Amino acid sequence: MPSQRQVFDVIKDEVVTTWKGQPRHATFVLSSLAKHRLPWVARHVLAVMLERGVEANPFHYNAAISACSRGGGEWQLALLLLSGMPERMVFPDQTCYNAAISACEKGGQWQVALSLLSAMPCMSANPDEISCNTVVSACARGAQWQLSLLLFRSMPDIRLAADKISYNAAISACEKGGQWKRSLSLLSTMPEIRLIPTEITYSATISACGHGDQWQLALNLLSAMRDMRIVRDEISFSAAISACGNGGQWRLALGLSSAMPLMRLVPNQITCNAAISAFARGGEWKLTLRLLSFMPDMSIVPNEVTYNAAMSACSKGGQWQLALSLLSTMPARGGSPNEISYSAAISAFEKGGQWQLALRLLVTMHHARAIANEVSYNAAVSACEKGGVWQLALGLLGAMTHNRVAPDEISFNAAMSSSEKAGHWQLALTLLRHMPGVKASRSAPMVMF
Repeated sequence: MPSQRQVFDVIKDEVVTTWKGQPRHATFVLSSLAKHRLPWVARHVLAVMLERGVEANPFHYNAAISACSRGGGEWQLALLLLSGMPERMVFPDQTCYNAAISACEKGGQWQVALSLLSAMPCMSANPDEISCNTVVSACARGAQWQLSLLLFRSMPDIRLAADKISYNAAISACEKGGQWKRSLSLLSTMPEIRLIPTEITYSATISACGHGDQWQLALNLLSAMRDMRIVRDEISFSAAISACGNGGQWRLALGLSSAMPLMRLVPNQITCNAAISAFARGGEWKLTLRLLSFMPDMSIVPNEVTYNAAMSACSKGGQWQLALSLLSTMPARGGSPNEISYSAAISAFEKGGQWQLALRLLVTMHHARAIANEVSYNAAVSACEKGGVWQLALGLLGAMTHNRVAPDEISFNAAMSSSEKAGHWQLALTLLRHMPGVKASRSAPMVMF
């Protein structure tokens, strides 16, 4: 990124000879920087203008703040520019606020976006549909679906009419909040106010139904899109495939993914991940690995989600060797193993009776700075239980407490079973007293090795 001095060296002649008399040339340069997503360069250009006595106007600031929005959500820089306007006797208008709110939305700062919306009337910049829609989307991204709906429903109070974008944002908020009934309700009310749902509207509603395990409704919506001649794209099919997967309907997921090429739809990474996850839930590890092997031929790069689902499928199918192979090849193919990856592999080792590998991988997680969770530990404890190494099972139970991972019923049951099989029924009773939901006896301290 160039420094302000370097920017000055490039534009100093233009600033002196042209921009002072024709500020619109500066607007053109700043708008171009916004289009090319160069917020910090835009900020330097604005700073050079002010230093050289070029009068800045709201158009200049709006272009610079828009660069912050388009440049990946540089919300802090956007706020810096917005707050600095009054010092230059330039007062932010509606467009400037909208650009700053958009930067906050993309930067995941829903609280700041909401604060800016509240401040607009005080600055004689009344919110419009764009302002409200962007804040609704910001709250949706922040998992604040209640706030999104509250703002959406309050639009008539400030004499604003909800449009398609408003409904899409509200439905998306419900989808992220797992509120599939509310998503359907919003979709059904659109025709009443003469708004025609788009593919974005339907895709978000299908996804909401998927999160609510309503795969039949998801498929009905996908069919309704065809009946209403609304374009069904990769997003809508991916959402429907994911819904089928969540509902345990891997055959339907396979049918949808197979139908996409016939409709001239090219599967993408999201589509493949949805299908692989559906196959994994059904324990169809062969289908999972087949699709994974086809992804490079479709110029699709697998990511962590892809590999994690594939390893989960191998685990359910008792294919611990394949799970280990997938985990080993992840880094070479651009994937970075996380706690989900390791947990899936440990579960595969547990089901395959490989307690030594399960423990080794649990240690590897620590060195790889992947935080072991209850899933990882439970699988390792179960592996030790199946391997007949009760001391190690109890040791892991103690390690969980030491590492601030709360043991649950699965952890205790595996440890108790391990102790019982080894003939240490007294230890099993001690563990039972400390099991979640069972009142512990003060006279029976927990024994750990």
